Amino acid sequence: MASEAPPFWWEKPDWRARLLYPVSAIYGAVARRRLERGRREKVECPVLCVGNLTVGGTGKTPVAIALAKAARKQGLKPGFLSRGHGGSFGGEPHRVDLHHDSAKHVGDEPLLLAEHAPVAVSPNRAAGARMLIAEGCDFLIMDDGFQSARIHIDYALLVVDARRGVGNGHIIPGGPVRAPITDQLRLANGLLKMGEGTAADIIIRRAARAGKPFFEAALKPRRKSAFAGKRFLAFAGIGDPAKFYRSISETGGEVVIQRSFGDHHFYADDELGDLVKLAAANNLHLVTTAKDAARLRHGSHAARTLLESLMVLEVETVFEPKSVPARLIDDTLNAFRTRRITEV
Repeated sequence: MASEAPPFWWEKPDWRARLLYPVSAIYGAVARRRLERGRREKVECPVLCVGNLTVGGTGKTPVAIALAKAARKQGLKPGFLSRGHGGSFGGEPHRVDLHHDSAKHVGDEPLLLAEHAPVAVSPNRAAGARMLIAEGCDFLIMDDGFQSARIHIDYALLVVDARRGVGNGHIIPGGPVRAPITDQLRLANGLLKMGEGTAADIIIRRAARAGKPFFEAALKPRRKSAFAGKRFLAFAGIGDPAKFYRSISETGGEVVIQRSFGDHHFYADDELGDLVKLAAANNLHLVTTAKDAARLRHGSHAARTLLESLMVLEVETVFEPKSVPARLIDDTLNAFRTRRITEV
């Protein structure tokens, strides 16, 4: 199911956030209790979680992919754990099959992850971990799931968007924050500031005062030359479409028309037809994100046909300095070794 965060979540707190505060307080209390008392199952493998303080749009999945590449360079066999947001899968853990699974079944992000390492989709991430370990994985990366408290995390890295930060700072439904920030920071091992901007600085300072390390990275478009000089109708159904539009501009392309949809949106044929007609009427190239392409790839005939003719902007995470991924892998391994010693 597609979802879309209310715009007021990313603005200064107003009457809507204040009106919803009682409900947010209840949600926050439940989230705090889950974080504090969740029965986290310990698995026989290091677990690195890439999470965030808020709902959607921080760039967790590209970070997870970059960390898997770093783990492989260190001789490890990484695997991904995912809830499969946007899909309909439930029940026993499922190993993602790129050739047969669709985004409606397993979610769009797991399909992207599966291009780089084995992926287990399950609401029960501990069960997914056992599946991947049995298949030979020796280093697990959780894409999201920090607040679920279902599995022991050896290293929790929280990604914070530099432009949006934590929005209005209120907890769901009055804002985008998933649980009380103090509780989340207490359980985090490090923070990653994504992109350029100052909205995340207040959170970074709070983490630094608590002795938490922080790192920096940015999403950079690949194959810039393919987009430079072209004029586009850009469309996206992701958590932060504005980030996608900025990335196109960064390539030297011009976004003439923008069309934003809810996160994990599945496109109807008439929506796709309208996009094609609008682009043709304005002599524009159609472009979308890799996540949207994953949903189109196993969609209707119209979706698959459109995918063959449009451009897909792929991005990668660039860390500053480049040694950050290796450090995060090492810190996770060290935490796992310490855990094993204390368990004996």
